[in-house]
Amino acid sequence: MVTNFHPVQCRMARVALGWGVRDLASAAKVSSDTISRFERGEELRARTVDDIRRALEDAGVVFIPENGGGAGVRLKEPGA
Repeated sequence: MVTNFHPVQCRMARVALGWGVRDLASAAKVSSDTISRFERGEELRARTVDDIRRALEDAGVVFIPENGGGAGVRLKEPGA
């Protein structure tokens, strides 16, 4: 689990999955505007951010914490 989930990671994860804002909003059960606000860097409730992160993780995204090279994302190996 990532302690800090950054807006840029959200955008990168969506692109990696081929998802638009509406796709993520549907998976996270939030509004499209909520996703857009988060990706612009606006502050959201912690529970909402957790819901967004969880939806991406459930779809196969692995979040990479900042380790000197910046935060990132990757997709799980198929079948992992």
